[in-house]
Amino acid sequence: DVLLNLLRFNSTADESSDQRVSLAMYKERAKEEQKKIYFVLGENLTTARQSPHLEVFKQQNIEVLLLSDRVDEWLTSFLTEFDGWAFQDIMRGELDLPNVEKPEDLDDDPLVQRIQEVLGEKVESVRRSTRLTDSAACLVLGDDDMGQQMRRIMEVTGQSVPDSKPHFEINSDHPLIQRLDAESDEDRFKDMVLILFDQASLADGTALLEPGEYVHRINRLLLNLLE
Repeated sequence: DVLLNLLRFNSTADESSDQRVSLAMYKERAKEEQKKIYFVLGENLTTARQSPHLEVFKQQNIEVLLLSDRVDEWLTSFLTEFDGWAFQDIMRGELDLPNVEKPEDLDDDPLVQRIQEVLGEKVESVRRSTRLTDSAACLVLGDDDMGQQMRRIMEVTGQSVPDSKPHFEINSDHPLIQRLDAESDEDRFKDMVLILFDQASLADGTALLEPGEYVHRINRLLLNLLE
């Protein structure tokens, strides 16, 4: 804890670009029912601040640490707890927050199944989200998956990077998802799903594997609107 007390972070509660939030400060001003230290990783501070994963935390007024240094993902792999509070990467796994109702887990959810069929092997699963309030969709890592920062470090150093697939979460209340649910044209449905998937990747700071295809899909939808 001596070394942990020396660490300083950016935070959603501090608009400054200076890293000046200590773990003790974070814990002192946390909500009464809170028992974890939440953080989000980003390619840079702007990406971290704009992460869709923050939306439910902003709604609940829960502070989140913003980690954007290249070594931060490596650092967090060694951080287990501070003063009895566990660290939690909000981009991983399912969230368990007070006052946030989990969506009903339906094995026969028609929209989830249609999206899963389009994305196929691109994702581990498709599910309805408890994270999102404003965005239509986001990508979520598995608890044991390697994040983007570590993947880039390993790629640059010529090391093999283990395969992993994200979970694709959709916001049931978003107009785009509701429009998607009502879409009967299968080609247009496929374009919309793949665009949302690529947008979720971009929001996480991930470069698209096929940017040309993304542009073509956007253009097809724009042409449909103009017809």
